[in-house]
Amino acid sequence: MKVVLFCGGLGMRLREYSEVIPKPMVALGYRPILWHVMRYYAHFGHKEFILCLGHRGDLIKKYFVNYDESVSNDFVLTKGGKDLKLIATDIEDWTITFVDTGLNANIGQRLCAVKKYLGSDKVFLANYADGLTDLDFAVYLERFMARDKVASFLAARPTQSFHVVTVKNQDQIAAIRPLGESEIWINSGFFVFRKEIFDYIREGEDLVKEPFRRLIEKDKIMTHKHEGFWMAMDTFKDKQVLDEMVSKDDMPWEVWRAKT
Repeated sequence: MKVVLFCGGLGMRLREYSEVIPKPMVALGYRPILWHVMRYYAHFGHKEFILCLGHRGDLIKKYFVNYDESVSNDFVLTKGGKDLKLIATDIEDWTITFVDTGLNANIGQRLCAVKKYLGSDKVFLANYADGLTDLDFAVYLERFMARDKVASFLAARPTQSFHVVTVKNQDQIAAIRPLGESEIWINSGFFVFRKEIFDYIREGEDLVKEPFRRLIEKDKIMTHKHEGFWMAMDTFKDKQVLDEMVSKDDMPWEVWRAKT
């Protein structure tokens, strides 16, 4: 099942990095966050990727063209460094299609731009390139396949440090609590789509706003609530939190390690 990843945005809320490199290339440990997202899907058997490129897409291309398996894999070095034998590999069995989908295109138009690369697949996956989770994707996908829906997305608790305020009688505070402890769920990506999704996207439209409203009206969209780990690297603060998790070897999104 092919995986479409949206890698072309300007990443303005992470300008400390994105002015130099595209946000998907910002590193977590040895590898960029894009790699972590792809490695997650590969763990569940989805190893055909379509990258929707835009801002500094050349750097993403160069990274994979010059990919060094030895950076994140064990290996044996002999003959004074002339012979390197990998004990394991990351991406040897991956297929990656690189598509320039425009510098300023929105997500909906980036998706439409790669429609022809989906081939005859009736169901495909899509995601932002900066979100991480410990979700059991096989269970999620199975639930979608059993339903007569066109689209699905992951719903998670927000991770921002804002507080939700409940107000009554104009200025009387009824309650205040952290956003993550509220009843709010947010669209966290990890989309599953049937090919019919393209019937709901019109010229120039973004993915979520108008198309999802049409799907809701026809009861053709569902969500999967996930109470476990989910986090997007959207801001510099998010990057700091994730870096700290890496430094403590606390990386719940690395589901491939947990089961080996």
